[in-house]
Amino acid sequence: MRIWLAVAALTLTLTTAARAEVVDSTPGGFQVRQSVEIAAPAARVWASLVQPALWWDPRHTWSGSAANLSLAAASGGCFCERLPGGGSVMHMSTVHAAPNARLTLFGALGPLQNTGAAGHLNILLSEKDGRTTVTLTYDVGGYMKGGLATLAAPVDGVLGQQIQRLKGQVETGKAG
Repeated sequence: MRIWLAVAALTLTLTTAARAEVVDSTPGGFQVRQSVEIAAPAARVWASLVQPALWWDPRHTWSGSAANLSLAAASGGCFCERLPGGGSVMHMSTVHAAPNARLTLFGALGPLQNTGAAGHLNILLSEKDGRTTVTLTYDVGGYMKGGLATLAAPVDGVLGQQIQRLKGQVETGKAG
């Protein structure tokens, strides 16, 4: 857990190009928000967004490889990961998919999977003049011994890293 917190703190420092914010934080839950402008139309951003294997940081997977990630961008779909030996992880399920505009997922990311917490991850795409603003909001609630407030900043940092990697993938073809 200490390593995860250190990585998240470093990530917060490195992601200054994105607007990041812990909007609210209590023992029972939190909301974090990230926003970044990508120099590409929404259709191109969406095409990369729904292929997390292209941009998700492999350090934030259970298998150690982003190539094992998939995202079915249709209601009832799965943001899932294949594990060695035939196992798998369901990170989140798709609740709302509006191509080029909105993706809403439900579930628990990373260490939240080991708690009684879950949340809605909303990703909104807004295009203007061929550029797309991506706004990501993650509302988390539930139970975790000691409270969820301690995870708000680290989760915000990791999501900030992911949105920067998406930006890199779309704009340059390289996530990292």
